[in-house]
Amino acid sequence: MQRSIQYGSEEITYTLRFSKRKTLGISVHPDRSTEVNAPEGSSLEKVEEKIRKKAAWILKQQDHFLSFEPRNVTRKYISGESHLYLGRQYQLKLIQSPDNSVKHTGRYFEIRTQDSTKAQFLMEHWYLEKSKVWFQTIAEPLLERFKKHNVNPSKIEIRKMQYRWGSCSPKGRILLNPELIKAPKACIEYVIIHELCHLVHRDHTKAFFDLQQREFPEWKKWKSKLEQLLA
Repeated sequence: MQRSIQYGSEEITYTLRFSKRKTLGISVHPDRSTEVNAPEGSSLEKVEEKIRKKAAWILKQQDHFLSFEPRNVTRKYISGESHLYLGRQYQLKLIQSPDNSVKHTGRYFEIRTQDSTKAQFLMEHWYLEKSKVWFQTIAEPLLERFKKHNVNPSKIEIRKMQYRWGSCSPKGRILLNPELIKAPKACIEYVIIHELCHLVHRDHTKAFFDLQQREFPEWKKWKSKLEQLLA
């Protein structure tokens, strides 16, 4: 069932489920939805009391996932439109041509095609190819640095994700969103380091944030930059 409680000026909406379990569990998912699993027979008063005790943590987790959510910006892929690449804006030029190609000239993105409906596909493919090169280049010295923490990711993959800039698997793979290629190099470093820290500390504990602070003291600055740039 869907329920909500008021916590100061904030409203926390959650899905409540009862099951055969001994303790009450609260989960915050990447889409910022909150799920509460309570033992069968629990009173709503007890459930809400527990949620209020964990309210600060719930809101912190929701804020964390919000900051990592790539925004859906509507693009028309027409001449004059601005597009980001490594933190800088470049104007798009759509050129009638039998070629199907994208070229970055230093001031412009030139998309050459006879079919303007292909412009988005061509641009996204160009971003993906650049991501494969840049992400690996940026990651290599960071991977080397984290070997002192007995962390050696098995693979870095690029995958379009709706709700995350990056993630890591229990088997040690790091996944990066190709949308990150639009952000400055330091933002990309921040996301990679964030995921490497998760291979050391799985949850957002104090130990996790202490490690992130040691390995990338300016992480708050670049996290904020990432939020602002791609908002």
